[in-house]
Amino acid sequence: MDSITQIVLGAACGEIALGKKIGNKAILFGAIGGTIPDLDVIIGSLYYSNEIDSLAFHRGFMHSILFAVLGAFIFGFISSKAYDYGALRKGSTNMKDWVLLFFLSIFTHPILDSFTPYGTQLFLPFSDYRVAFNNISVADPLYTLPFLVCMIIAMFFNRKNPTRRKWTKAGLYMSSAYLFFTIGNKLYVDSVFKTSFKEANINYQRFSAQPTLLNNALWYAVAETDINYQVTFYSIFDKKNTSPTFISIPKNHTLLNVDHPDIKTLRWFSKDFYALAVSKTSDQIIYKDLRYPLLDQNDPNSSLFSFRLVKQGNRWNTKNLSEERFKDQNAQDFVADMFKRAFRDF
Repeated sequence: MDSITQIVLGAACGEIALGKKIGNKAILFGAIGGTIPDLDVIIGSLYYSNEIDSLAFHRGFMHSILFAVLGAFIFGFISSKAYDYGALRKGSTNMKDWVLLFFLSIFTHPILDSFTPYGTQLFLPFSDYRVAFNNISVADPLYTLPFLVCMIIAMFFNRKNPTRRKWTKAGLYMSSAYLFFTIGNKLYVDSVFKTSFKEANINYQRFSAQPTLLNNALWYAVAETDINYQVTFYSIFDKKNTSPTFISIPKNHTLLNVDHPDIKTLRWFSKDFYALAVSKTSDQIIYKDLRYPLLDQNDPNSSLFSFRLVKQGNRWNTKNLSEERFKDQNAQDFVADMFKRAFRDF
């Protein structure tokens, strides 16, 4: 999920592990631990010159269970020595405390990420399978904001005051309850989409559904047929007699060699929900990751997550088109249109 959410969750883990002993410092170290896995974005951009390699590296090993275990001991050992060296209360913590703090804060990061559509390689280096339950958006204020408020309130109480722990637990319980709600919502919405495809006589091979940005009310689905993809939107506030609108997107998989290693990496990243198109302004090929919603709910060419493919020697590289898409359609307008559609029948 987004960085703020991971910081808040990591802070709560720090408080649970060491709050009684070192107070707000535990929240700080937990927040740091919660951000460590996402440092792979910086490492990937510095290490790889090819954007496809960098894309595959994110939510890779640094988001794995093995990294959480190894990182807990490495960062726990370093923090234990550093804290004992500079602390006024020497001996107030031990290495076990710090290992627990970093394990909880690092481990919960990829676990939470796995509920989002992006996909998280939890089992590297043994498997590159991307775990993605698709039940919550990468940024959802209803998960984050109540949790954040609880943690801010907890910081104002003394480390030995039991009220401090109660506020931390309240944040964890509320965010977890909302997460379970999104799982139930996902199961319900999936059944609605299946019924909608059946009633529209769309014989699909497989489909994927996920919430749109910043909410769990408006959902997007893509279904693959033999010749194309069918995409549609559904809000949990839609009236029962509302007829869904389907948009057909041609696959165009013959526009290039889709078995090229770099294209296969992109296909793996998008779980083979992808379409190709020729750019209107050049002869370059556009790769559309169709797991993510359309910016314009009526425009099949407005895919949110799409790339311009650039040939560099024997390799393909990409240029993310998201920034260009938002130049064409203001981000505020996109969010406004999305919420307008979500609550259209409310």
